[in-house]
Amino acid sequence: MIGNIFHAVAYDPIYNLLVFLVDIIPGGDVGLAVILATVIVKIILFPLSLSAVRTQMVMKIAQPKIKEIQERLKDKREEMAKELMALYKEYKINPFSSLLLFLIQIPIIIALYLVFLREAFPEVNVDLLYSFVAIPEVISLQFLGFIDVTGRSIILALLAGITAYFQVRFAMPAPGPRKENASMKDDMIRNLQIQMRFMMPVLITIFAYVISAAVALYFVASNLFAIGQELYMRQTVKKEKKEEEGIVEAEVKEV
Repeated sequence: MIGNIFHAVAYDPIYNLLVFLVDIIPGGDVGLAVILATVIVKIILFPLSLSAVRTQMVMKIAQPKIKEIQERLKDKREEMAKELMALYKEYKINPFSSLLLFLIQIPIIIALYLVFLREAFPEVNVDLLYSFVAIPEVISLQFLGFIDVTGRSIILALLAGITAYFQVRFAMPAPGPRKENASMKDDMIRNLQIQMRFMMPVLITIFAYVISAAVALYFVASNLFAIGQELYMRQTVKKEKKEEEGIVEAEVKEV
């Protein structure tokens, strides 16, 4: 049951998309097909991704108010939850958007890995093809002519790690200096932020190298796309903030 659902919503669509792209790309470069497939999937998930990025950025702005509510109502859980929900509504924060985006991307990564494990090109499994997807006449497993996408590539793995580092750096603010009166919880959060900034890129580098160059290409393209989203959302949030400040100033002048 679960296997059939996975095939229907992730595995088969990813496989057909890759075959279709290999067919239309000059030279049948499978590596370029992986990059284009990643971009297409990211564009499909773009509205959800923007919501997740916006949530992360607005959460940074609202963090002082969130901490104030948590400290003021630490012994009144129900009141705290109500005030936090009101604050999320005021700032248009969807606390579940990042989790949902993460959960959606897991089957995509697994599907991409399994496609190259089971249905590795240049052979094409016609039983999985949709009726409108043609079998490519030319298939090249050499990305740009020199990297085998079915094997391991330290170059692409390092690129995956480097782009992941900058993506995490853009997405997560640098933790400030440790406060003398900081609680154990604050220290743990600060240490976790520091570890995430460095451990995540390392883990992605190892993951991208151990599995295959195709997955490394997915991470590189995905991270670059995420960095672009972050820059776009920074400008959007700044614009929204200026517009809100302008409205407030206009209302003050009228009064």
